[in-house]
Amino acid sequence: ASSPDEEWPEAEKAEKLAGGAALKWASGVFYRPEKLEGLGQYRSRETQRNSSIQSRLKSTVQSYLEGVSVGLEQLRSAAQEVQSVCQDLGAARWALLDSTDRFQGLQQMRMLMAEHVQLASVVQVLPQLFSVHEVFSHTLQLLRGQHLLEAHAELMMMEHLRDDILSQLHLHGLSSAQATVLSYFGGLQELNESLAKQLWDIVGSSLRLVREDPVLFVTAVRIIEREEKIDDTLLLEATFLPPGRPKGWRQKFYHVLQDTITGAHFHAARMDAEGPGLARHLAALQKDIVSELCVVKDLMVQCVPAHYNILNVCTATYHQALTSHLQDILREDLDKQGLFLLLEWALHVYHSPEMMGHPDLLPEVDVSVLGPLMSPELVDQTERKYVVKVKASVLEWMQRTLEVEFKEWFREEEPETDHQGLFQSSLPVIVMQMLNENIQVASLITDSLQQKVYNMALEELEAFLGRLREALVQCGKEHQKDRSIPKYYVSYLLAMLNNNLALSSSVSSLHPDTPRREVPASLRAALDRTQKKACQLLLEELLLDLQPLCLQLPSRKWLSGSQLVSSMCEVIDKYAKDFSRVRKPIFTLLLTETELLVASQYLRALMQKKMVCKNKEERGQLCDRLLQDATQLRELFCGLGLDQSQQSLEAVFALRELISLKDPTLLSLEVLGFITKYPDVSDEHISTLLDLRGDVSKEVRHMVLEMMAQHPQVLPDSYRPIFSTILVPVPELPFCLRKGKCA
Repeated sequence: ASSPDEEWPEAEKAEKLAGGAALKWASGVFYRPEKLEGLGQYRSRETQRNSSIQSRLKSTVQSYLEGVSVGLEQLRSAAQEVQSVCQDLGAARWALLDSTDRFQGLQQMRMLMAEHVQLASVVQVLPQLFSVHEVFSHTLQLLRGQHLLEAHAELMMMEHLRDDILSQLHLHGLSSAQATVLSYFGGLQELNESLAKQLWDIVGSSLRLVREDPVLFVTAVRIIEREEKIDDTLLLEATFLPPGRPKGWRQKFYHVLQDTITGAHFHAARMDAEGPGLARHLAALQKDIVSELCVVKDLMVQCVPAHYNILNVCTATYHQALTSHLQDILREDLDKQGLFLLLEWALHVYHSPEMMGHPDLLPEVDVSVLGPLMSPELVDQTERKYVVKVKASVLEWMQRTLEVEFKEWFREEEPETDHQGLFQSSLPVIVMQMLNENIQVASLITDSLQQKVYNMALEELEAFLGRLREALVQCGKEHQKDRSIPKYYVSYLLAMLNNNLALSSSVSSLHPDTPRREVPASLRAALDRTQKKACQLLLEELLLDLQPLCLQLPSRKWLSGSQLVSSMCEVIDKYAKDFSRVRKPIFTLLLTETELLVASQYLRALMQKKMVCKNKEERGQLCDRLLQDATQLRELFCGLGLDQSQQSLEAVFALRELISLKDPTLLSLEVLGFITKYPDVSDEHISTLLDLRGDVSKEVRHMVLEMMAQHPQVLPDSYRPIFSTILVPVPELPFCLRKGKCA
């Protein structure tokens, strides 16, 4: 047998640890001699403490031993009970094995019981089955009498009966028998269709019924809700779905209502695409839609469940139908009035208080959440169509205006005048009023349309000015054939200059945005070309009257003191009086151009090599005549209001200085000053003037021309050319015989 220390090694270890701990404690307490005096007290206290601990340990061990004893007793009792249960279970097992034959008999009993239950169920529904066709007939009578709720109750009962039978057959796998049941209940399909037809007829007349007799409409909605609940229940169970389910009558309700709204207003026969017909159609739509939405808001909403959201559904239906309807209308070839009406109606009237913003519809009806009635792309496309139509109309109108104006030029009376006595016609007023009216009308739609029409107006005005110039040219050709036609040719040209100035000053007022009223460069150029063409025709007419006089220059008769320049002054003065019938800027321009024309024609006549001074006396006469003529002409133009600094006649005075120079050897210096002042003068011009003197040697001529070659001139930007427009006659070559010497 093993020793206690070997059986309980932990106890020995614990004892050693306890002894070590006690020794350590005692050495710590009694390491001083004076501490030994209290040894007896410590021994007495520790003895009491050990006695207390041992007493508690004995009590604990005693309690533990008693618990172990009770546990062992319970285990012995449990083991006996388990053994007893095992014996009972064994006996039961043998008893069950002996009763197998009896259980087979119970199975047959169970099958008979199930069959009995089924037969009992069939017996219970037999009265209902036998009365099915009678119920069908009664239900049909109820439907014909519009007793819809009662008819629907019987219909639901028959459907429930049929669906129960079909469900049982489905559960028991008797699918082959379902066809027989469906055939027997075939009348249900006809009743369903008859009921549905009446319901959709009621829904189709709902807007009228809710005003006259809402009971029928409410009945229809109640039936639809019953069917919707049956659909939901069957879909949730998801075990067996009877034929014809789900019916989806609530969705059908929406479709019928939407089709009714669409068919009543938007599937009408082809309407008149012209302005008045379209205006009547849109006005009728506006009135009907507002009226019907008020009925929906005030009456129909109360007849249907809140979750139908019927007002928003109807509003969206009208909105979507209108969107499609407007697109259909735009596929027609609308005139400009029709396009304008459509844009105005879709962009302004539709959202206005007269229609969808009507006080009776607010705040429940809000079409802003439905998007625009016309997409931005469609609006832009329609605006472009409108501009094309307006452009064609403006073009036709302007063409007629120009034709009338052209005919007026050939009248036997002067053009009309304004309060200042200035010539004018109604052309600029008509043109600008037409363009401005179209721009103002476009501003009623959108800023983008206004800008498009404004751009079109400027383009058409520019094109009109081109046609106006062509008309002026045509009129000028007619006048060249016979100067008596038109009778008041000059007067109408002056009126046209005033008209052109009026157009130029009015163009900026066309733009709707005041800070951006700037005339495009191309239009300014067109106005300028028209003005130049009219001025050119006037100067050509003046030239025709001056040329017979200029052809007499220079001559010996002229030198001796003829009245040529006086006659020229009379012609100029006559035209100046006519020119006074135009506005100040044009008058000044015409006077300046006339003075330049007279100066250039005078100089051109001197350079035609018609005369060469024979001696000093003739040069003196020529200089005196040049001085008198230039002075007379200068005074005339100064008297007409043209400042001397703006006159080109100064060139005649400068030319006189060249001819009056007594010493030909000084001509180089004089010519240098001349070409510096008039840089467009050429060698041919100077050579012709030297010829006019009649005393210039070849050496001097060569020296002058060489000096000019050494001092090429550049035209300043502000210089008004005068000599460059004068052509010097080509000198005639000596006639030569073949193989002979020149004469």
